[in-house]
Amino acid sequence: MSPERVQTTVDGKVLSLSNLDKVLYPKSGFTKSQVLDYYARIADVMLPHLRRRPVTFKRYPNGVEGMSFYEKHSPASAPEWVRTISVPSKDGSHEPIDYTEVHDRPTLLWAANLAALEFHVPLWRVTKGKAIPAPPDQMVFDLDPGPGTTIVECCQVAQWIAARLKTDVFAKTSGSKGLQLYTRLSRRSWEQATEEAHDLARAVEGDHPELVVSVMRKELRDKKVLIDWSQNVAPKTTVAVYSLRAREDPTVSAPVTWAEVTKCAKSENPLLMRFEADAVVKRVEKFGDLMSPLAHGSTRATPAQ
Repeated sequence: MSPERVQTTVDGKVLSLSNLDKVLYPKSGFTKSQVLDYYARIADVMLPHLRRRPVTFKRYPNGVEGMSFYEKHSPASAPEWVRTISVPSKDGSHEPIDYTEVHDRPTLLWAANLAALEFHVPLWRVTKGKAIPAPPDQMVFDLDPGPGTTIVECCQVAQWIAARLKTDVFAKTSGSKGLQLYTRLSRRSWEQATEEAHDLARAVEGDHPELVVSVMRKELRDKKVLIDWSQNVAPKTTVAVYSLRAREDPTVSAPVTWAEVTKCAKSENPLLMRFEADAVVKRVEKFGDLMSPLAHGSTRATPAQ
């Protein structure tokens, strides 16, 4: 075996890891070994959010400053123990895509070893007796700050959205600039989910036109927060909770409490909502998985304040 490769066993499965000293985040010197260590430590809380969902990888073989690409097809070189989910095309125009199902720690680390820094998932999961893609089990609002705004304004808008929803809402940072809100769905078609999300976004925009926009046109977004409701369709994905992001530093899409959302909105300090890998591991040790109810089918979110 090449000296640049290390063979190890994780939960009974053999992994061949490569280029462990390679720096993937040049600004901070964060290496591939540290990426693997983060995913190994976060796996217990991350995996429930990935299981039974087709996962799209965003790979950065030369680090965050190099070329990247999305990978939907599970690689042909995948170990035989890697599971896949076959998703047919909507109109039958192409063959089904065999996505990777990241259901256990070895699969998560195998993908991370491919420099899959980011993991993206849809708002549906494979359900017995349901066609693929299944109906949505979650709704998402992706709050994207336009020029002149930050995640601080996203936190304010998040409170307005939560006040309108009749179910518990779970918040996480995007790990980039914005904030994402999730709520559970049941017995909804995709058409119903899209319409409900769009109606809510327009209602909040109508109440607060000085800060909120629900249309993606760039010329409308100066000093406003876009409520992106359009993710609520079967083919689209959002970054998975606990995924690293390919920013200058190893930031994470991290769950936050509503008390933290309120504090950020009042303090006007966007750094309150910025979490890197090590900090997220410590937060999980302290709080557990703040989005666990979303993954396990219950509703125990901290109410909006």
